[in-house]
Amino acid sequence: MDAPRFPKRWKVGAPELIAETFGSRIWKVVREDGSPAIVKDLKPFDDVEDELRGEHFLAWRRGEGAVRLLGRDGHRMLLEYAGEISLSQIIADQDDNAATAIAAEVMTRLVSPSKHAAPPDLQPLRRRFSSLFKKAKADRAAGEKSLYVEAAEIAERLLSNPHNVRPLHGDLHHDNIMHGPRGWLAIDPKGVLGDPGFDAANMFYNPLDRDDLCLDPRRIAHMAQVFGATLGQTGPAVLDHAVAYGCLSAAWHHEDCNAVDESRELAIAAAIRRVRLSL
Repeated sequence: MDAPRFPKRWKVGAPELIAETFGSRIWKVVREDGSPAIVKDLKPFDDVEDELRGEHFLAWRRGEGAVRLLGRDGHRMLLEYAGEISLSQIIADQDDNAATAIAAEVMTRLVSPSKHAAPPDLQPLRRRFSSLFKKAKADRAAGEKSLYVEAAEIAERLLSNPHNVRPLHGDLHHDNIMHGPRGWLAIDPKGVLGDPGFDAANMFYNPLDRDDLCLDPRRIAHMAQVFGATLGQTGPAVLDHAVAYGCLSAAWHHEDCNAVDESRELAIAAAIRRVRLSL
């Protein structure tokens, strides 16, 4: 692959492709002062608006709890280097509770007040939940009393009575929290607007390769307690968000005909539901 050309005003060089996904190419570059940075080069794809809203979220956060947006050029972003250690590594090196504590600290900074006006294009949570509502409607029409139906009712209740609506990261999980020169920071936000409980929800389903943790009722209860205290919500409320989110994610996998990941999300959502009912 030919080396990319970035805007001269960025004053970056030595590009190294470190990751390529369906939606972007990630380049590590060197800035004029010798420090590393990241260039996220978005490809044209259906969900590019998610990424652009994330860019606006980063600009609004101005480095508080998340990487700094250093520059933008069309569908390319110049980003602060977040480091190479993810929260998943903390589970391996220390333990899961240590990782949960770090995630809570990052959440605290991400939801901290800002004197700047929020971006106008953030996606409302109700719109983000459209796939869950669509799947639940289909199940009701088919006479199925599925977990999708119950989760849609939970989501409707949460959306109708939100707690402290504000800009959210929208995709917070163990591999989107990294340690670098400025400590622990979030990367790759989606940029949504709603109840902060939504940002805790995805943590229950990660890391993706640790179903032993994700299905553990003790871990589920512990995370609910920690994140509830972090966000000023009850543990049961956080678990409601987690059930709703997991079924939303499963609905997305259902739309993609990805039965394996759909089943995984539903299994974890069911485990979270059991803990929720026990409280």
